[in-house]
Amino acid sequence: MIYPGNFENKIGFDRIRTLLSEKCLSPMGHERVDNIKFIDDIEKLSHTLSATYEFQQILIFEDFFPSEHYFKLSDCLNKIRIEGSFPEVQEVFDLKRSLETIKTILNFFRNKNAIKYPVLSSICSSVNTYPYVSDAADRIIDKRGVIRDNASSRLKEIRAELIGKSIYVTKRLNVILKQAQSDGIVESDTSVSVRNGRGVIPVSAYDKRKIKGLIHDQSASGKTVFIEPEEIVEINNEIIELEYEEKREIVRILTAFADNIRPYIDDLLESNLFLGEIDFIRSKALLGNHLHSIRPVLVNKPFLAW
Repeated sequence: MIYPGNFENKIGFDRIRTLLSEKCLSPMGHERVDNIKFIDDIEKLSHTLSATYEFQQILIFEDFFPSEHYFKLSDCLNKIRIEGSFPEVQEVFDLKRSLETIKTILNFFRNKNAIKYPVLSSICSSVNTYPYVSDAADRIIDKRGVIRDNASSRLKEIRAELIGKSIYVTKRLNVILKQAQSDGIVESDTSVSVRNGRGVIPVSAYDKRKIKGLIHDQSASGKTVFIEPEEIVEINNEIIELEYEEKREIVRILTAFADNIRPYIDDLLESNLFLGEIDFIRSKALLGNHLHSIRPVLVNKPFLAW
């Protein structure tokens, strides 16, 4: 029990928490800052101080330490514990990049002499990177965070059909537009527009009956209407159906991915906690260096120095 209840405020440690939190890269780091407590075990205290000190040395003397993609994965991983559930594309992308960051961190310490950073090396000793999960994510997500065309054979077919039909629609719209310009139905500087996801031609309300098709919208003044030419309505319907099928196929791919990695969920959660711990230690080291702090000398007995 800490007495009085506002002890942290009296000694200014609430400000230290704020400064530490500002330097964290992840929600896991923020949580660890919030959970800081007094330590009365000298071995644990020495271990904690040494980890911070070693990281201070890394920040001063090393050229690089990974500081990107410290994502919180617990919500996503716990969600996909349920059979039939699936992650969002962005969540798979975050998982993929987080595992890459963990791998880079572990490689950093493996390439260093363990004597140089003994405490941080020991923290890393039980952490795994799970290449099976990384490879599974890499097979369906590209470097931009988009589902790959070849994530499945059907998805590749769907996207090829979409491209082909979209190109055809664009060409036909331009042909119809040029003909309408030649006939004086639309102005010469008019261009194809998009309304409700469909290609349309802006036409004067006065001439709207001169182009057969569906009216999707009109200008605020009501002087211009946006017509989808009759001959491309059906193919636009096919494009929309393909887009729905693409979404269903992506859900199927993501569901299969969740099924594949489900046995690794607990291990992945542990790895994500490790990422939070590194973030926390890093924030302490950054603040320590900013304040020119040093590692205190500990003595395992009570005494007063007057």
